[in-house]
Amino acid sequence: LDMSISAQVKDSLKLGSAVLAQIGQVGRLHKNEVEQAGFVVLKAPDIPSILVETAFISNPDEEARLRDPDYQEKLVEALTAGISRYFAKNPPLARRRNLS
Repeated sequence: LDMSISAQVKDSLKLGSAVLAQIGQVGRLHKNEVEQAGFVVLKAPDIPSILVETAFISNPDEEARLRDPDYQEKLVEALTAGISRYFAKNPPLARRRNLS
């Protein structure tokens, strides 16, 4: 189980980095690196997991951006692009078997 969790953490960091790179193209990042947290939802041993904070509603400028439909669309596109890039480079094991 420890090895599968280590692999999951590694994959989660790769996924997080891919998503973070894309979100960074939409606006300024608060942190330039993926961080780890001990939330239960991030500890599934069999899938990469990420939690994305897109802005802070306690910041009036960021709250205003979150209310902007164009900004929302850019965030969705960035999230989608990051996830797609991750899976293009790291296809799920079942897909790798089918491609062989």
